[in-house]
Amino acid sequence: MFARSGLSALAALVLLCCCCSFAAAADLADKLRDDSELSQSTAKSFRRLMPVRFYSLLEQNPVANSTLSLRSCTIFVPTNEAFQRHKGPTHVLYHITTAAFSKDQLEKAVSSDMDGNPPLYITKNRNGDIYVNNARIIPSLSVELTNREGKRQVMHIIDEVLEPLTALPSAKAEINNLDALQFIQKADQLNLGDNKLRTYRSQMTLMKKETLYQAPGAHTFLLPVDEGFKLSTRSSLVDGKVIDGHVIPNTVIFTAASQHDEPKTSAAFEDQLKVTVSFFKQKDGKMHVKSNTIIGDAKHPQGVVLAEIVRANIPVKNGVVHLIHRPLMIIDTTVTQFLQSFKFLNDNGENGALRKFYEVIMDAGGAVLEGINNLSEVTILAPSNEAWNISSIDNIIRDRKRMTDILNMHIIKDRLNVEKIREKNANMIAQVPTVNNRTFLYFNVKGEGTDAVVTVEGGGVNATVLQADVAQTNGFVHIIDRVLGVPHTTVLGKLESDPMMSDTYKMGEFSHFNDQLNNTQRRYTFFVPRDKGWQKTEVDYPSAHKKLFMRDFSYHSKNLLERHLVIADHVFTMKDLAQMSLTTDNVVLPTFRDSLKVRVEEEAGHLHDEYASHEWTGYVLLWNYKKINVYRPDVECTNGIIHVIDYPLLEEKDIVVSGGSYLQESSICIMLANLIMITVAKFLN
Repeated sequence: MFARSGLSALAALVLLCCCCSFAAAADLADKLRDDSELSQSTAKSFRRLMPVRFYSLLEQNPVANSTLSLRSCTIFVPTNEAFQRHKGPTHVLYHITTAAFSKDQLEKAVSSDMDGNPPLYITKNRNGDIYVNNARIIPSLSVELTNREGKRQVMHIIDEVLEPLTALPSAKAEINNLDALQFIQKADQLNLGDNKLRTYRSQMTLMKKETLYQAPGAHTFLLPVDEGFKLSTRSSLVDGKVIDGHVIPNTVIFTAASQHDEPKTSAAFEDQLKVTVSFFKQKDGKMHVKSNTIIGDAKHPQGVVLAEIVRANIPVKNGVVHLIHRPLMIIDTTVTQFLQSFKFLNDNGENGALRKFYEVIMDAGGAVLEGINNLSEVTILAPSNEAWNISSIDNIIRDRKRMTDILNMHIIKDRLNVEKIREKNANMIAQVPTVNNRTFLYFNVKGEGTDAVVTVEGGGVNATVLQADVAQTNGFVHIIDRVLGVPHTTVLGKLESDPMMSDTYKMGEFSHFNDQLNNTQRRYTFFVPRDKGWQKTEVDYPSAHKKLFMRDFSYHSKNLLERHLVIADHVFTMKDLAQMSLTTDNVVLPTFRDSLKVRVEEEAGHLHDEYASHEWTGYVLLWNYKKINVYRPDVECTNGIIHVIDYPLLEEKDIVVSGGSYLQESSICIMLANLIMITVAKFLN
């Protein structure tokens, strides 16, 4: 009928729902049958929403048929697409409740009609979505009507098949509606695949924590499987507080409804020990949980511990269970062991979170890993698997020497967590040496608490820390979203995104100097004054500084920036310039209008920052009888290289010109204004 009328699939569904409200003699069985017939004759996109398969299952279930004919009920109907994704049997009665609930009337838990009446958990998130267990109710597709017995009935369309807790066929006794404690005790009889809980069950019993898992209410339980206890001493570290840290009380969290990286208070949250737990999803779709020991003690050190969820969303009588690949809170692996543990997590060889990073380390010859092993304190910036999916890195990976240099750029000889980075960042962008003492990383922290965003720059690449403070026995791992040292942006892109170069970028924008910097046919060497350098000119030449950042003086600003930009058929690294300076008094470099004469020398000392805390051997730029520190040499870009310097290449005559003259157009305007005033005065006289 709808196909003949030419209505769209969505219009057909809306009209059908409206009609149902007037069908006093109809019940949900009729509605499902009608939808089943309708789905055979409408557009493909509409058929995906039609519960044909579910209706056929209903017809085969006498209890479900009786409920639909005689009682009030709510039925959660999976789409055909949901059935196509689903593996295993479908439990029809687990999709039915014996009371009618509209979306607004759904409570935090409703009892299903399955044997033992196991609950269905309802989550309403901040986006307005409603979930039943891990299935989202599709908006606008709910139907409410009255059956032939005058009973109110409601149907909600959901995007997943609901899966109850089930026993293995070999189970000796019937298992219905277990709480979390019973789940742990009877795990060997449950349909959990190859996952076993014997080690954790033993520790829970030893610590007498049974009451935690049989507590009434609705909680989230994180249970580490036996695979996570391969280290012989790990099980002995699972004490009562660690067990508490695996429970989120009074909150049920199914993965689809979880808020990304939102910390939840665990049962291990008291004056002397504070542990939070949060869920997050990798770009490859894998779900993880992490514990964050905010306040620790001698047995429970501060830091983040990651675990992959190996079996998610198992409903129990008092909440939901997630099986995880290792225990939370326990820090008992070195950085190297952590990388190895996240290489492969599954028997079928599916990617671990840092698989690609570990592979590249091994392909580089193993020397990098040996270097990490030899460090008593170390911090690793580990690019995620997705970070390696850029074309510019393919050729570099084949160059073992360069790849080793790039990998070493990700290694710091220090225990550096976000709190320590924040301390270094208090008065400046934190500068930290890598294992290659000639290479520095530059950290910046914005925001506080869970809203803090940590970025790091190395080798011309700005990366964001996706997961910070993953604690190990000898340091920390921070997972980042880019590979440092592999440029992916132009000089202009780097200038725009780097917080240390924002003043130069602003000046170049209003003077239109920046327009050329996206040209990939040229090779630029750009000496960029960092923001702190421009601030120094404000002290030295306050009037000039003010005018250089005014649009009326953009001509002079542009001229000044052009002095800093070398344009040639190749770039000049600091090492190149230092070598060239050994054979001549001044190195002459071609700029846009003229040439730049400089000399580069290596010099040991501090970075001339008030808060610098380490010795530095780097480069200084000698220009016009001034010695200017090169703060960050060799920031690579796709069309050139940037050297961040401590002070602009500013001459005395620039001050005079900038301080005493306006643009030609401004002068003409003043002259015209004076001429008009004189003419008006003569006319009035």
